[in-house]
Amino acid sequence: MLNLNGITVRLGGRTILDRATASLPPKSRVGLIGRNGAGKSTLMKVMIGQLEPDDGSIEMPRKTRIGYIAQEAPAGDATPFETVLAADTERAALLHDSETCHDPERLGEIHERLIAIDAYTAPARASRILVGLGFDEDMQARPLDSFSGGWKMRVALAALLFSEPDLLLLDEPSNHLDLEATLWLESFLKSYPAMMVVISHERDLLNNVVDNILHLEGGQTTLYAGGYDSFERQRAERAAQLAAAKAAQDAQRAKLQDYIARNSARASTAKQAQSRAKALARMQPVMAMIEDPSLSFDFPSPDELKPPLVTLDMASVGYVPGKPILERLNLRLDPDDRIALLGRNGNGKTTLARLLAAQLPTMEGAINASGKMRVGYFTQYQVEELDGADTPLEHMTRQMKGATPGAVRGQLGRFGFSGAKATTEVAKLSGGERARLALALITRDAPHMLILDEPTNHLDVDAREALVQALNAYDGAVVIVSHDRHMIELVADRLVLVDGGRAEEFGGSLDDYTDMILGKNQPKGPEPVKSNKKEDRKAAAAAREQSKTLRAEIARAEKEMNSLTAHRSRIERAMFDPDTAGPEERNLTMTDLMVRRADIEKKLAAAEACWLEASAALEGVSA
Repeated sequence: MLNLNGITVRLGGRTILDRATASLPPKSRVGLIGRNGAGKSTLMKVMIGQLEPDDGSIEMPRKTRIGYIAQEAPAGDATPFETVLAADTERAALLHDSETCHDPERLGEIHERLIAIDAYTAPARASRILVGLGFDEDMQARPLDSFSGGWKMRVALAALLFSEPDLLLLDEPSNHLDLEATLWLESFLKSYPAMMVVISHERDLLNNVVDNILHLEGGQTTLYAGGYDSFERQRAERAAQLAAAKAAQDAQRAKLQDYIARNSARASTAKQAQSRAKALARMQPVMAMIEDPSLSFDFPSPDELKPPLVTLDMASVGYVPGKPILERLNLRLDPDDRIALLGRNGNGKTTLARLLAAQLPTMEGAINASGKMRVGYFTQYQVEELDGADTPLEHMTRQMKGATPGAVRGQLGRFGFSGAKATTEVAKLSGGERARLALALITRDAPHMLILDEPTNHLDVDAREALVQALNAYDGAVVIVSHDRHMIELVADRLVLVDGGRAEEFGGSLDDYTDMILGKNQPKGPEPVKSNKKEDRKAAAAAREQSKTLRAEIARAEKEMNSLTAHRSRIERAMFDPDTAGPEERNLTMTDLMVRRADIEKKLAAAEACWLEASAALEGVSA
């Protein structure tokens, strides 16, 4: 049991946590969520005793071993394997004592304890965790100082998982991981035997691993049972209840105010009016749930180009002459393509992305691209390299030379930087806001292709959902490198596996890839009955082709549904809130808007019917 009792923390004159209270059940797996800047990391620092609250306390069982990754990455001449093994301090101390102890009785106790803590299988467990996080045998034996900061943080995570604390605290554990390591981490955490609190914006992890959601908003916490989808349902129900209560209270307030206004001056009713005035003063307002109007992504649509946008013909690419990272690349990208690049870090995903973005030349073979094609390429480096002393307006003005102030502000407004936000110093923006600014900068000239390398690292769950919707409404091609499965599933309709120096289409779904990574697709035993292998191969090939066609139909229908839904939202915004409408809808009459909305509803119904039919057919093929 972990109890938060009225935790209050003020930093820099601002209240971050305001009497946050919750009781977390024993051995629960808790997802700590909230918007960027809500105070999640602050609350976790209070849990580990790194930060003293201004008020309140935390209760947990005595001698609870708490595990948390420090901000500093491990360094030195020790290897990852040695570093992970050393994380179990009790084992290390017992092994040292076993070599120096000469008391037979004490030596017996030491060996009994070593057996009890499974000390002799520790090397195998340490190696297994490191392999899961991407370290092969050679990497496990290299000194820590030979690794980048991201890989060192993986070592820190491996050491923490190996130590198996009673209370495991994880703050964005997948930020330094690729998709493959993220899948392994999720599988590992599912079987973790003790209590866990994890800060994460990974929807799949929050659905598959945790059994409670602790939501932090306005400095206060609310505990919800279940995973993230369950939390969203409960929160939606709560929002509806609050909205109904607020509407009822507003009506009651208006009725009381009307009575007081009409009856205060009359002697016969003054007493009743005074009584109602006191009731009105005592009435506590019901607050509607907070929404963030600045949470916005809106990619400008490019002008049309004939397909293909890019073709690779037996191309090779790398950084050192004669030593290609990838070779024999054959790939075609059309304007409506949505591609996710899969493969472990270090296999060449970023190299391929840079080739497509024309940042690297081919060593052999050819790359052909439309001369008029514009590319928007997003990387984490762009977020880190933003000048903290400048404002979003200053950044965008420099990039859009010759553009009118209105055009500059219009591009910023697409990404939520309107009003005071546009003139706020970048240093004062959250990580998610900086990522939005970087996306605004790379799309300033309406690119025909977006290449996004880990675009979600600094975004919370709601911001990621907004990004997914914006990408699905975008009219150009999209190439994504991401460890966020939810984003890949909703955006990508083609999967390209970058592995072994090649980049080739992956024939299955993301679930198939997940099974392959986790080893679940290994045969469980011999086939019981021999069959005609030639006919089986033909049938399997036909089923794969039919499945591929149906998946393409489903993807097309989903894309059309998302686009139509976004269009319908713009029409409805113009109908009910004209001030926020786009320039196209703002010039239409109410009749025109209603006609367009009706037309969209018909198209949406047809797309949904197509999606249902293809989905049912795919289930039949899969069965």
